[in-house]
Amino acid sequence: MRVIVRGEPSDLNGFVVPRSNAFGHQFRDYEKESGRRVAVEEFYRTNHVNQTFDFAKNKKEEYGKLQRAEMSIWECCELLNQYVDESDPDLDEPQIEHLLQTAEAIRRDYPDEDWLHLTALIHDLGKVLLHPSFGGEPQWSVVGDTFPLGCAFDKSIVHHQHFHDNPDFHNPAFNTKLGIYSANCGLENVTMSWGHDEYMYLVAKGNNTKLPPAALFIIRFHSFYAMHRSGAYEYLMNEEDKEILKWLKVFNKYDLYSKSKVRIDQEKVKPYYFSLIEKYFPEKLRW
Repeated sequence: MRVIVRGEPSDLNGFVVPRSNAFGHQFRDYEKESGRRVAVEEFYRTNHVNQTFDFAKNKKEEYGKLQRAEMSIWECCELLNQYVDESDPDLDEPQIEHLLQTAEAIRRDYPDEDWLHLTALIHDLGKVLLHPSFGGEPQWSVVGDTFPLGCAFDKSIVHHQHFHDNPDFHNPAFNTKLGIYSANCGLENVTMSWGHDEYMYLVAKGNNTKLPPAALFIIRFHSFYAMHRSGAYEYLMNEEDKEILKWLKVFNKYDLYSKSKVRIDQEKVKPYYFSLIEKYFPEKLRW
């Protein structure tokens, strides 16, 4: 199924963009005083220094072979129970809770968009890279905001100041507005910083998912906040990117604002999500 969104987000075949967050809270405040603020900034310092074009290219080649494991979607979900995202200033619950909160919030408001329910459930599964029995990768190379590599780092990227210690920042081939790219080349041709977004995108494509292109776009770019929150890097986008971006902005409202201390009854919702997994994916996936 090919999903092309036309018109304003409020006109998406009845799929209305939420005008307020799901629990009445504001999120992603990196300046507020909190017990996690210092740790989050240190995370981004390490991330911004080490995420180079060559690093991301090598990781994509390494993990893109999908030879690490064979397991189901739900088995991967359960592995994430052990982790809290160090880049997130708001969330200190296990990842499985966030996945289910996001999916159930969308399911509640838009019951007919089942592909989006499943996209919400799986969008962060690339964080399995953290698991010691899988990839054992450090958090800075798995989570956090993503951004293009091979061109200048936009100042809207959180904690931009730390890019000054990234080798690419001083490389004349990479530090201009377009860098190695041409205007409106399309995001499919852009090398993004390596992390769970890029990895889960490779997993979904490599396992011949039946999810629509909008779902793959959401999976790959849901952490690309400089683009979908700040409007940066539009000069790299083609017309298809700009059209499908509207779906990501819909999803993002739920991804951010479904964070809550309200727990989801996993056993109660499992049958529904199992049916979606069977519809859109093979029983076992190559990871």
